[in-house]
Amino acid sequence: MHCFSFPLVRRPAVAGGLTLLLASALLLGSCQKDGPDGLDGPAPTAAFATQLNTSQYPVEVTFTSSSQNGFLEEWNFGDGSALETHTAGEVVKHTYTRAGAYQVKLSVAGRGGTAVTPLQTVTIPSLCTDATFDALTACTGGSGAASWRFSDQPGAIKRLSASGTVLSSSAAPLPGCQGDDQFSFANVFIYSYDALGGTYGNGTCGPARTANSSFVYKVGGPALGQIILQGKGAFIGLPDSVNNKTYDIVEASATRLRLQGTNPDGTKTEVTLVPQLSALDIVKQKLTGGSSRTWLLDNTKAATIVVGPGDADPTSYFPGGALGSLPPCQADDEFTFSTTNVYTYDAKAETLVATAGCQAPRSGTSGFVFGPATGAGQAQFDLTTPGTFIGITDANNNKYRILEITDQTMLLRVGPPTGGVVHTMKLRVK
Repeated sequence: MHCFSFPLVRRPAVAGGLTLLLASALLLGSCQKDGPDGLDGPAPTAAFATQLNTSQYPVEVTFTSSSQNGFLEEWNFGDGSALETHTAGEVVKHTYTRAGAYQVKLSVAGRGGTAVTPLQTVTIPSLCTDATFDALTACTGGSGAASWRFSDQPGAIKRLSASGTVLSSSAAPLPGCQGDDQFSFANVFIYSYDALGGTYGNGTCGPARTANSSFVYKVGGPALGQIILQGKGAFIGLPDSVNNKTYDIVEASATRLRLQGTNPDGTKTEVTLVPQLSALDIVKQKLTGGSSRTWLLDNTKAATIVVGPGDADPTSYFPGGALGSLPPCQADDEFTFSTTNVYTYDAKAETLVATAGCQAPRSGTSGFVFGPATGAGQAQFDLTTPGTFIGITDANNNKYRILEITDQTMLLRVGPPTGGVVHTMKLRVK
């Protein structure tokens, strides 16, 4: 008789797991009397039962072994994850992040050898049949991920009492660093946050925060469903820390998502989100402020207006004047754009007319057509009323290309990309 002492180490098995289990059986059974084949004991049997928890997703499956005469068990969950080795009799749990049918296998080692179950199918149901989750992640008919932003209407952010009374409500538009935030949900339970440069918190714009996280989705409950973020520092909407990072879904459709989170003081924060804008829509939102926005030529910068023969050479005709050099009758002009595609020019007292100086005001309105730029630019708008203009009266055409834009500044160019004269202007929000 040979007797050895080995500690039982619990760890994922390596390739050739059955060999590992058999070797363990031989070692741990070495205090038993050797049989003809080096093993001494009844042959093990392998069997297990499963139980799915579909009240929340990703789905957690509980595996309960009914194997006999074994002391080590190796689980292959069929989803490409590492094999796991456990002592016999342990209740084993495994989480599946994707719907589908998985072939699970249990291998058991004992003093009398090893046993393996036939492949057993574990079917994880799809959550895309849940209308709320489908709206949240664009499961069906989409990419399996949906990106959301704050609504541009008043009340996008509300503070509610515990009973639901509105304590405060946001105006429109939201601060630029907040209104451009993007909140994305994938149907593999991954949440991502893109601050696009800055995160609004404590009443001011600050550095961009990282809030990416996995999430748990609870079906139904006190609302249509719940989102529970798993990552440290993760948030949806506001960086305030809601209790347990849990957000109740109180409205969900393809065009609107409304979430509520309970704060430590018992109040609730409610955010209303809408689908993320296209790149063109984002530019238009900055141009119009989400409703109406007024711009001025930026006389606080040098070279407010430059002139050249085309996009390749925009300054050789006139490189621009010094800071503050615009005539007062030009510097006070106001240019307003609305989401309804109406442009309004307010000359105040006078309009600067090319070669003629300050003249009677030429204030007026025009419709505009917004779309992609022809030539350099993020977008373009065409003024539809003859004789209307922005900044200068002698523009080569009525097509204005937005080269750069933020919530506070804009670089605008008018004129064809080649074969003519282009005027490039710096503007700022009033």
